[in-house]
Amino acid sequence: MSDFYSHYTDFLKDEKFLRWQLLPDETLDEYWKNFIRENPELNKEIQHAIADLKTTVLNKNILSDSDRLELFNRIQSTIQEKGKRKKTNIRHILQYSVAACAAIALLIIGLNYFNFGEKPSKADNQELIVGNLLQSEDIQLISGEKKHEYQNDIEVKIDEKGKAKVVHTKNNRQEQIEIADAAFNKLIVPYGKRSQLNLSDGTHVWLNSGSVLEFPTQFTGKNREIRLLSGEIYLEVAPDKNKSFIVHTSDFNVKVYGTKFNVSTYNDSPKSIVLVEGSVGLQSTVGATEIKLFPNEQAIYSENGAFIKRVVDVDQFVSWKNGYLSFDKTPMTEVLKQIGRYYNLSFNFDQDVNLQKRTCSGKIYLSDDIDNVMTTIALLSSTRYIKQNGQIYILNEK
Repeated sequence: MSDFYSHYTDFLKDEKFLRWQLLPDETLDEYWKNFIRENPELNKEIQHAIADLKTTVLNKNILSDSDRLELFNRIQSTIQEKGKRKKTNIRHILQYSVAACAAIALLIIGLNYFNFGEKPSKADNQELIVGNLLQSEDIQLISGEKKHEYQNDIEVKIDEKGKAKVVHTKNNRQEQIEIADAAFNKLIVPYGKRSQLNLSDGTHVWLNSGSVLEFPTQFTGKNREIRLLSGEIYLEVAPDKNKSFIVHTSDFNVKVYGTKFNVSTYNDSPKSIVLVEGSVGLQSTVGATEIKLFPNEQAIYSENGAFIKRVVDVDQFVSWKNGYLSFDKTPMTEVLKQIGRYYNLSFNFDQDVNLQKRTCSGKIYLSDDIDNVMTTIALLSSTRYIKQNGQIYILNEK
């Protein structure tokens, strides 16, 4: 297998792949045919990437050959313009390329260039959202009286014997750590960071930014129980007919009947559960009757202890774990709220006039470079932005 590709999103960050799809020629066709022939195990991911571009980005009925050439040239011009102001490595350039490509092709026309050092004028201030870049804290793993701290994203793995190791996502470095046998452990993931957790029973948990999760080293009771104190998690629960799996929150409990699901308990958004596979039972802490949730359903918790169910596109609620956010006519306020959590940004909507009426549709790939992401948001929502001195100004594009 190629060392550079493992997931379909890796191809969406590859300039050569994008050129093949936007501006194909015999040389590119031959290159990718040979690549598939030499890496057959990646063919499924390649086809996934092609399908994703066709359905989400490229509309062949709209884009002519000249449109495609202009689109690719504009992407390159945008990258070069940004490169004059800030040095970036090749990985960031490729990520910027796919972010710009996705955004421009979804809009088809109306590419606007953005100023990265110019302060907004008084006229612009009439319709303005201000975002502040915040100082990110360390991830903390607390076990008994010991506290481990990590500056970058991690994955914690606990085996069936209760032994733990930490994998550093950035460089794949691994280290064994001591973890208390009988204690409940706490994993604290601040805004701007993410983590994964493999529990001793084989259950896999993804923790989004701003999450706090309590979990045991080993499940010794009648049930397997964890507690989400705040934030958002996605779980793939390992089956065990003898021990139910339960997620506790301050307002409700989720009983698992074999499943993949997402639980969100942020204070500034509706608390909800979204089911991808299997079945779960929901019960509020005020003692209401348990209700069942089925695949492609979301249950929103209300203050009176009831749940409101609806059918949803689950990808919009769980895509964060795969490195992108998916939106469909989503209000700008909600888009910026999710971006703010992911990158540890604080947006102030007080000065806004019309921006809250804007919506965003499409996929935003979560690049390491916030400029890539803000450019995509601006294109998808027909706004523009300026970044200066730790602040991001989002302005209405008239």
